[in-house]
Amino acid sequence: MIKKIREQFRDRFGKEPLIIAAPGRVNLLGEHTDYNQGFVLPGAIDKRIYLAIARNDSRSVNAWSNDFNESFSFPIDMAQPDKGWKNYLIGVTHYLQQQAGPFVSGVDLLIDGDIPVGGGMSSSAALCSGYGFALNELFSLGRSRLELARIGQLTEHHFVGAMVGIMDQFASLYGKAGNLIRLDCRSMDYEYIPFDFPDHRIILVNTMVKHELAGSEYNVRRQQCEAGVLKLKEYYPNAVSLRDISIGQLERHIMDIPDAIYQRCKYVIEENARVLQGCVLLERGDLPGFGALMYRTHEGLRHEYEVSCAALDFLVEQARNMAGVKGARMMGGGFGGCTINLVSQEAAEQFKRDICSSYEEAFQVTPEIYQMQIEDGVKAIN
Repeated sequence: MIKKIREQFRDRFGKEPLIIAAPGRVNLLGEHTDYNQGFVLPGAIDKRIYLAIARNDSRSVNAWSNDFNESFSFPIDMAQPDKGWKNYLIGVTHYLQQQAGPFVSGVDLLIDGDIPVGGGMSSSAALCSGYGFALNELFSLGRSRLELARIGQLTEHHFVGAMVGIMDQFASLYGKAGNLIRLDCRSMDYEYIPFDFPDHRIILVNTMVKHELAGSEYNVRRQQCEAGVLKLKEYYPNAVSLRDISIGQLERHIMDIPDAIYQRCKYVIEENARVLQGCVLLERGDLPGFGALMYRTHEGLRHEYEVSCAALDFLVEQARNMAGVKGARMMGGGFGGCTINLVSQEAAEQFKRDICSSYEEAFQVTPEIYQMQIEDGVKAIN
């Protein structure tokens, strides 16, 4: 793919590009905790967005996307959203110039990749992170990886309309091969947690259900969590987020909080605890114990946070009863997308066959299967 994108760029723009590889991410534990100032446990993966980029003599960004078979040009001082994938480029260009000053020229850009769009592996965060990193390298802007992650988050908020946390961008930029990242989304402190299980595989199973509700319901869940914090502050004035509330404190006020908000808060508080416990288990090499936490996370997402769906629940229940599977859960915003499964290497091929056949029989749809490993974050490719 790197060779292809380099040659396509030369043919289209007539110059030699800088190549940037920006990975997607998986999240082993810590779903919907990042925007609650909690803990997450993601890792960068070996599926990436590739960007070929070079300066031009204009004041415009000229972009071509292989995935969408579409070109797009916009002035580098543009600050108004457009449509679809274009907003990621406009937003990152805008915020990076706000922080670092105007670019000396526009750029030509060609985008390709092998992250499935809509598969829950954060192709959008990879695009933001990779494009920001590319501009930072090309113009020697001196922005840190954390600053680039925040620019990606601002772009999602104000140019795309998704009030996401910072986990996806952080994982894409800070990923390290063979390690997950325990990230404190309040302080932004992080620690690499070894994920060294060469006899096991991370396998994603795509329901092929488009999570059309994920964007709107994501924002609703965020609002519900914020409403829970506002109510609990009446009893615990020092609480800033659900991170500051214990499960015991929440349960003392079960009658004071609407049930839906109580359930959302309960899930987030318990999920934060699962992330911390999961890190201890990984450091001990206890993969079965870690997998058990994944199942508990899925139950919380299904019954308390209410962001699962029939297809996701079916896949997790099937995985639970298959040989060699240590853990499984839905991953991402919910209402579709993928499940993430930890499967022994010797059982991986049988798992893929069995999960496909059972899902086809139940839903008359063939799921897509992605096998991956934990890799490094965004980097330039010589």
